[in-house]
Amino acid sequence: MNEQANSLDPRYAEAPATLTPWNRHDTTWMLGLFGTAIGAGTLFLPINAGLGGFWPLMILAALAFPMTYYAHQGLTRFVLSGRAGTDITDVVEEHFGIKAGALITLLYFFAIFPILLIYSVGLTNTVGSFMEHQLGMQTPPRAVLALVLILGLLIVVRCGEQFIVKAMSLMVYPFIVALVLLALYLIPHWNGGILATAGDVPAPSALIHTLWLAIPVMVFSFNHSPIISAFAVDQKRRYGEYADQRSSQILARAHGLMVVLVLFFVFSCVLTLSPEQLAEAKAQNLSILSYLANHFSNPVIAFAAPLIAIVAIAKSFLGHYIGASEGIKGLILKSGRRPNAKALDRFTALFMLLVCWLVATLNPNIVRMIESFGGPVIAALLFLMPMYAIRRVPAMRKYAGHMSNVFVTLVGLVAISAIVYSLSA
Repeated sequence: MNEQANSLDPRYAEAPATLTPWNRHDTTWMLGLFGTAIGAGTLFLPINAGLGGFWPLMILAALAFPMTYYAHQGLTRFVLSGRAGTDITDVVEEHFGIKAGALITLLYFFAIFPILLIYSVGLTNTVGSFMEHQLGMQTPPRAVLALVLILGLLIVVRCGEQFIVKAMSLMVYPFIVALVLLALYLIPHWNGGILATAGDVPAPSALIHTLWLAIPVMVFSFNHSPIISAFAVDQKRRYGEYADQRSSQILARAHGLMVVLVLFFVFSCVLTLSPEQLAEAKAQNLSILSYLANHFSNPVIAFAAPLIAIVAIAKSFLGHYIGASEGIKGLILKSGRRPNAKALDRFTALFMLLVCWLVATLNPNIVRMIESFGGPVIAALLFLMPMYAIRRVPAMRKYAGHMSNVFVTLVGLVAISAIVYSLSA
């Protein structure tokens, strides 16, 4: 596209004539994507990924980067293919029609919003436990504690999307440091752990079955699809025709950071604990930090574990809020109502506050089921919808013909089938 076309196309009104060098804005988004993806689920990944044995874990480690990078790149390109300033719900309507747009918007909301509720419950439980056991304080009534915590996060939300991303990027630093220090702390305690299973090469059928059930765990441990729409819209506004190139660079660095850091943490844990101990942790429904604290009777880990979990949950809550708010605003607008932007923002914030506070106060035992319900929908939106769009949408046909498209489609089908199987088992 030539420079004259750039000046006439409103999508590129703020875009540079050439791709600018990497800058602080790009770093902030890189850490924001990292912050949304790497949350409380990371603390359960060593248990879930390590239980399959040495060879499945090595294969999953090799697949981690391409599996997550190409999927999120496809979803980013899907949002970029729409008109300027349109989020994922509008792009679906633009490409597939009003009815499909309304359906996808509904599914998008119900895939992300339950996760927000899960984080609300988890944050309340973690902070309450920390106050009682580590600080020796009298825990306030659950309704009060939940209200204070969720209000605190929504105050950050009210400062705007860019502030959320900056806040998340700042929260990432202590989380990265904590995970690295924990992984380094475990090095003297490495005893081979999972290496004991390296000589036991599983039969092909057993290996495939193990990988089939483990892939969804890896997919959702690195999932940051709720913030992809906002990310793509901002890249289009800032970089215009170079948005795909720069967003791919940001995604590559974010996923590189995720994979290196998380796999270092995972391998450090599984080299410390035996498969039997990992199975025990899973049976006790404990995060790896809680199990390690009990295993070593270490007061430092016992004190640090809930703090790390609080940071992890808080930053993931903020990232998922962006996606959930897009979903609820899309549902309202597609119902035919046209409130002004401020009224829509206020209603969304109030709705989120009331529902998150109510669920966090009630502390329901159906959270796992709600999370499982959203799993297949997230996999379909993240993996399959962009690949379908590449075949059907003219603006995305330039991405056709790549082997990565086949890979992403297969991973999406595997993830959905494994989740459905796990729910029915």
